[in-house]
This record gives sequence, structure tokens and C-alpha cells, in this order.
Amino acid sequence: MKNIVVFGGGTGLSCLLSGLKLFPVRVTCVIAVSDNGSSSGVLKDELDIPAVGDIGKVLLSMANTDEDFIELLSYRFSKSGSLYNHPVRNIMMAALIDLKGNLAEATKYMCKLLNINGNVLPLTSEKVDLVGRSGKETFYGEEAVSSNMHHIRKLSYDHDIRICSDITSAIAEADLIVFSPGSLFTSIIPHLIVEDVRNALDRSPAPIMYISNLVTQPGETEGFKVSDHVRTLNRYLGKKRKVDIVVANKGSISAEVAGHYLELENKSIVEADEDAIRKEGARLIPDDIFTITDGKIRHDALKTAYRIFSYLMEQT
Repeated sequence: MKNIVVFGGGTGLSCLLSGLKLFPVRVTCVIAVSDNGSSSGVLKDELDIPAVGDIGKVLLSMANTDEDFIELLSYRFSKSGSLYNHPVRNIMMAALIDLKGNLAEATKYMCKLLNINGNVLPLTSEKVDLVGRSGKETFYGEEAVSSNMHHIRKLSYDHDIRICSDITSAIAEADLIVFSPGSLFTSIIPHLIVEDVRNALDRSPAPIMYISNLVTQPGETEGFKVSDHVRTLNRYLGKKRKVDIVVANKGSISAEVAGHYLELENKSIVEADEDAIRKEGARLIPDDIFTITDGKIRHDALKTAYRIFSYLMEQT
């Protein structure tokens, strides 16, 4: 089977992985742990641990176990009190960090418990925060960075981090590197600001694929087309590596749904501008890869994963 290493975080990554697990590929998922919002942020501050929210979502999306158990881990406490808004999976991950000694070992145990065919790796087992710097201001934490990205010139972490040791070996063995859909500057770029990750990608012969976002993100990518996402990734990748393939939606999203997103969430549909993508040195694989779920635009997990698998089969 082919080896795929996926970098990302958030809902877009979870959706993609739920599709990929249906295909005969070995998936290693690397997840940034710098989130500081919602339940993950509260536990991070109170327990002095890395952010566990995105890892929990990814684990469930890759799980091959009883649906009732997945539903239990997904349960979020809704009554007021100290557990309010915490999903069970986050509480469980926090407990496992204490029991197993660090986030990497806690995640490894959860992979066994959930019968995951693949590997889930936190970028680091350290508690870290994103830092964005403009000419005059410094923004601390993922939420502040996301809201002020148009001011920020440089992204970094609040300290030098040590990445999990299995990441470099996974990249070395990869047949394909994938940057998942998700927040460009707070889910994908946080991997590329780490020198050890960039160096491992430089040494890898595997092509790099980007699964483009369907809509823009306020504060981060207003006005971005697909080529703008690719250009940004290329800048952070450095001089040696660039995005080789882009999977982007070419399906028609209704004016009603698009207008709803623009009016209520200030999000626009991301245009797949093929000529500009080609100028960035990338091949575009266009397809109808979206679905509407409860009025929300989402990647069609099966169609998107099929495009990745089909590309891999082309290379054999």
C-alpha cells in the first residue's frame, strides 16, 4: 500500500480522513497543537498541556470501532458547570497525558483503543502558542493570530519546539504529502514554520498535494483564490519544495448558499483560477468535490479521498 502523510487540523482534516480510511492506503496524520480556543484552550491553560481538540477530532474520524463508543467520545457537556462545553474525548486525552507521560504516547494509545489503521502524530508533545508579529504589534495565541492575519508579517512559536520523532521517518517513507483543507495560517502553516519539518520535506522525493479550501476564512484569507493559497504555501515551504498538485472544487455552488455564507459569515467561495495555479508550478485536478450538509458547505469526503487515491494509482 502507498504511504500518505497528511498535515492539518480542524474540521476539514477530519472530513478528509473519514474518506481516506475507506481506501487501501497507509495514512499518517500530523496535527498542530497550538489551538487556544474553546474546550481545548481551557484545558491547555488549566492543566498546562498541549491543545488536544484537533487530535481528538482526527482520532474519531479515523476510528474503526463501535458507533456508540464514538458517540460517547463525541458527547459535549451542555449543562453549566466546570465541565461545560468539554467533549468527553478532550477530558480523556487530558487524563491519558497524565497516565502515559506525554501527548504523543497518549495519542498512540488512543489509536490502539479506536482500532485506527494508520498513525496520528501531534506535531509536538510540548505546550506551544502561535505568535504573529507585525511591524509594531505582536499577537499571541491562535485566536489572536487568526483575527489579525492581515497585519502579520511573520509567524513563529513562543519557543523552539521539538517535533515528535516519528514525523521525519514518516515523511521519508511517504509516497505523497498532503496539506489538508482547513485554516491556512493556523492549521497548515504552523507545521511549515518548524525547520525540522521543512528540512524533512526538502529531503523527501514525494510530491506535495494541496486540497484547497472551499470558502475563505475571515481574518485570514479574505479575497483569496486557490492560487493565493498555493502561493502562500510555497512561500513557507522555502526555495526547494513547492506544491505539485492541487485538488480544487469546480462544482457549481448555488447562489443562494453562497449568498448565505457571505451575508452571515463573511465567507466567499474560493475560485479555482487554473492559469494562475499553473503559473505557481502546480497541476490542477478539478472536480465537483463539495456537499451541502445542514446548509453548510463541506468537502465530500469520499469524492475528495478518491481523487487522492486516483492520483496515487496514476503514479504506479
